Amino acid sequence: MSGLDKNRPTKEWIELIRRRFPCETEIDRVLTRKMLLRAGPGYSPVSLETLVDGVNALLRQHLRDDFRVFDAQWMTGGASKLQMSFVLDWNSPELGRTRTPMVLRMEPAASGIESSRMREYQIQRALNGHIPVPAAYWVDVEGKYLPYPAIICGYVNGVTKPSGTDARVSGTGTTFPPETGRVLGHQFVGHMATLHRLDWRNAGLDAFDAPATALQSVEWQINWWQRAWEEDSNEDIPLLRLAIAWMRNNMPPIDHLSLVHGDFRTGNFLYDEADNRITALLDWETAHIGDRHEDIFYMTTAPYRQFAADGKTEVIGGMLPAEEFYAAYEKASGLPVIPKTATFYRVLNSVKIASVALACCYRVARGGKTHQDGWWRGSWASPIQ
Repeated sequence: MSGLDKNRPTKEWIELIRRRFPCETEIDRVLTRKMLLRAGPGYSPVSLETLVDGVNALLRQHLRDDFRVFDAQWMTGGASKLQMSFVLDWNSPELGRTRTPMVLRMEPAASGIESSRMREYQIQRALNGHIPVPAAYWVDVEGKYLPYPAIICGYVNGVTKPSGTDARVSGTGTTFPPETGRVLGHQFVGHMATLHRLDWRNAGLDAFDAPATALQSVEWQINWWQRAWEEDSNEDIPLLRLAIAWMRNNMPPIDHLSLVHGDFRTGNFLYDEADNRITALLDWETAHIGDRHEDIFYMTTAPYRQFAADGKTEVIGGMLPAEEFYAAYEKASGLPVIPKTATFYRVLNSVKIASVALACCYRVARGGKTHQDGWWRGSWASPIQ
């Protein structure tokens, strides 16, 4: 369409994009909402007091007993999400009167990855008790009580990388001492296996569409990220279009539909350095139903591929040699790792990363829609001092 201004998309163009790239119902909703709001105001700084007022308003709808929100602090990390830690003095159904550290995780006017707080809320509740995730307490789906859509979850202690190491963007280049890496790697694989074997059909995930066929789940992923590219990119990149065309012609068969994290990697889990125990798996915003190999091969895409000192041994996520990683997964899950799917999912994951980095983040910055001028800062669970 000639003369298209992506900063002020017309309703006709939005509908055209929706028809060209059909996605899951909830993903379509949040992407369409993003486009309808695009010409509106950018991000305006909000105070801690404003957020505390919004949290109080939300909690008044859910709690019958007296409560108090205090010790509110800004948090770093979370990519393009706006985050605040606080303590809630309340009458917990499980513990009685107690003080619980919590996190408000809220998107600004637009995010580098536009996603659903309802889906994030539902999957963390579904996984609670199966694998370590922050407890999901409440959700403000449309930003009725807070400035933007938000989720309130539990605060989890831990670090994303060994203390004293240089900060890296989104977990890239993170390495662990060999013994630490081995311990964390086997835990990580075990949690991944549990995720992939969980019965998603009875997990209360009504914000997730069940694919009519296994391949529809793959097509939805391709459509999601091509749609994000078309909506947000500022220049054409023929190689990316070639990659998408190749994927549409080479979708691999799927033998088992699983819950997929979508961003399962070093940097998206916290661990306790005292005992090398993973305390929480984070950032569930791109979770969906699909092929487990998307998660398995995510950390072997270029930004996360690492090699040992010999320059030959591939070390997955800075933790385990590749063969040990795959063998541990097969033992823990009872599901095979099918090597011939690796190329497809490395391409898919690379297209996702490219769409976010070269299109979505550009458009968010271009429109002044975010509170951050960088892609990533610090640990998800570290309050600003």
